[in-house]
Amino acid sequence: MQGGYLSNAGDFLISTLFGFYIICVLLRFLFQYFRADFYNPISQFLITVTNPLLRPLRRWIPGVRGVDWPAIVLLVLLKALEIWIIYAINGYSPHPAGLLVLTVGELLSLLMYVFLIAIFVVVILSWIAPSTYNPAMSLLISLTEPVLRPARRLVPPIGGLDLSPIVVLVVLQLTLMLIVAPLLDLGHQLI
Repeated sequence: MQGGYLSNAGDFLISTLFGFYIICVLLRFLFQYFRADFYNPISQFLITVTNPLLRPLRRWIPGVRGVDWPAIVLLVLLKALEIWIIYAINGYSPHPAGLLVLTVGELLSLLMYVFLIAIFVVVILSWIAPSTYNPAMSLLISLTEPVLRPARRLVPPIGGLDLSPIVVLVVLQLTLMLIVAPLLDLGHQLI
């Protein structure tokens, strides 16, 4: 998409504002799904920030079997609105099918990058300060352990070195390349 300086600035502001809120809702969903500590100050921040939009959705959409469906609906609505506004700023009217596919692709991409970054941070902090407590580290471990645990069964520690993060990072990268990228391309074609 091309545009002038003003539309580029608008794109940046919309992406930044929506991106911050979408990442807050996504992290709240993930921490809740993986049963992270909700008395953690970071969790409390996420609850405070996301409750104004999630509370009304909870009246109409129930959570089912530990899945917070109102958060998923909110993620889809916010991402679709963000994409639609950015296209509208640039003078385009996106097709609904393309908008939906692009929304799903962008959210899957964001999810993969959340796990990639979380695993990198946990690995690096485990080298730097392995036995210190940090509220953020506690949440990151709660987030990454369910993903790393199956990889540890496939690749046990070798000589005291845990290679499971490498396996998971490779799988996440392949998911981005083989599933998310074609989905995003399809979304762009449909728009």
